[in-house]
Amino acid sequence: MKKLLIAFFSIAIIALPSYGKGKKVENIIFMIGDGMGLNQMYAGMTHNGNKLNVEEFPYIGLSKTYSFDNYITDSAAGGTALACGIKTRNGMIGQAPDSTDVKSILHVASENGLATGVVVACTVTHATPASFVAHEPSRKMDKEIAADFLDTNIDVFIGGGRKYFEKSIHKRNLIEELKAKGYQICLDEASLSNVQSGKVAGLLYEDHPGKAHERGNMLPQSTQKALDILSKNKKGFFLMIEGSQIDWGGHQNDTNYLLEEMMDFNKTIAVVLEFAKTHPNTLVVITADHETGGMIIADGNFATGEVTLKFTTGDHTGSPVPVYAYGPGAENFEGIYENITFKDKFIKLYRFKKK
Repeated sequence: MKKLLIAFFSIAIIALPSYGKGKKVENIIFMIGDGMGLNQMYAGMTHNGNKLNVEEFPYIGLSKTYSFDNYITDSAAGGTALACGIKTRNGMIGQAPDSTDVKSILHVASENGLATGVVVACTVTHATPASFVAHEPSRKMDKEIAADFLDTNIDVFIGGGRKYFEKSIHKRNLIEELKAKGYQICLDEASLSNVQSGKVAGLLYEDHPGKAHERGNMLPQSTQKALDILSKNKKGFFLMIEGSQIDWGGHQNDTNYLLEEMMDFNKTIAVVLEFAKTHPNTLVVITADHETGGMIIADGNFATGEVTLKFTTGDHTGSPVPVYAYGPGAENFEGIYENITFKDKFIKLYRFKKK
């Protein structure tokens, strides 16, 4: 009987979440491949000769993506679930279904003295990045979302959407207001490359950036710049990076577009992995807000990189999406769970004290 009890409690201890064990988590890099389901990942792997950087991530899970009011989430509700830890209505940004504002993990990290950042391959006011920064009833309120950036203490944000800052709500010029708050305004990649420290607003495009072959290495290079700047904070940082246009390739049922964006995201993951390997207190988590296109792989060839994809819809689907984790605390992301669990897990791994 005594041996049975010892065995039972040993199993129970092993089964407990490992919050607080091992290396302290100082930095969290949360990467979101918008619309990236398991088949998108494997299509990218096939196209890249049977290899992707996610293969270095030792822990894998699955995230359920439905929203508060719909079996099929949109990116606003999906992003809000990932950022704020709540299910909300499709279209809502950083708010509960009753329109109450909810703090995102980025807000919580900032309040605890960490540096924070967002790097995306879309406008910084788009649904996913907006969910980490803003509080608005509709994802379509780009000008209002842009104004919300002024109400945060975010250190670095890089992407497109300059037009929403040049002429925002109430005819405000948010670029001038950002300058007054100490932000260095970068309107192209050349000016961004010259920045070494401090607060940065990288509004590199008037609207959305172009496709990966048009914008070049904007996403991996901007990610490296954000890491260089944010890592100067001795307390640590939180950084969200989005491979935004994987989703758009899915919506268009465009194989080449989707694969090109997967390769760009893969290059960005390589930058992040290199940082994590040299900064052992860094946790990297990769997931998606939803799957797009109902995509299946009909055929493929690792040697040539050719892959035949078929799409069942031009919209999102309700499929669960994969989660990949690397670094201290990564074991907490195994299993099948709701998309609202990320924020709470991050807070526990940072070991923030309750305020």
